[in-house]
Amino acid sequence: MANEEKSYPSRLNKNKNNKNRSNSILNIMIALVFTLVVIIGATLLFGGGDDSADPESTETTPETESQTSGDDDTQVTAEENDLEAEEKAEEEAKAEEEAAEKEAEEKEKEEEEEETKGGTITREESNDPIVSETIVNTSWEPVGTSQSGDHVSSYQKNSVDWNEKIEAVTYATGLSQNDMYVMMVQNGGGPQLSIATVQSKDQSEKYRVYLEWVDGEGWKPEKMDVLKTLDGAY
Repeated sequence: MANEEKSYPSRLNKNKNNKNRSNSILNIMIALVFTLVVIIGATLLFGGGDDSADPESTETTPETESQTSGDDDTQVTAEENDLEAEEKAEEEAKAEEEAAEKEAEEKEKEEEEEETKGGTITREESNDPIVSETIVNTSWEPVGTSQSGDHVSSYQKNSVDWNEKIEAVTYATGLSQNDMYVMMVQNGGGPQLSIATVQSKDQSEKYRVYLEWVDGEGWKPEKMDVLKTLDGAY
């Protein structure tokens, strides 16, 4: 009987241990399920946020491209407008220049007509290789003189007769004495004939003027060669 009473406590402890083990396993399983639920929930939560962001990104990309394209179009339009404005300004400047040239030509023509009123200007080509053309103006008149008595042609620089020759040359060429180099004044083949060769100070105009003395009236230009060069001109 004593041996049977000692066996009861051992069975109770064994049953208690089995129960505790079952509880531990159940708790572990519950923890695993909870953890799995948390992981799945987090995945759905954050994964959904990324998916919702993608459409936004897709929607804004065309807007950005459209804005960039609009900026490019605006820049091209501005450049085209600048080019058109520049071309228009050039055309206006050219038109103004042409109008000014035409006005200057008309004014020169009017002045020439006024100077040659009552006469004609004849321009003839020359066989002389250094002569561009020969001009005869029938309206040319003697320039006047302060000399009296028998006339003696003088080739002494700054003498009265010499100065009157130069006055006749400026009258024929249109060059002022301040804008003219007198290269040579020489006899023209007779006592009352002279030839003066001159050029402008910028050397763009060169002339050879034939003069004839008119008693009581002074030296008169008879004809004028427009020279290409002074080489061989005197």
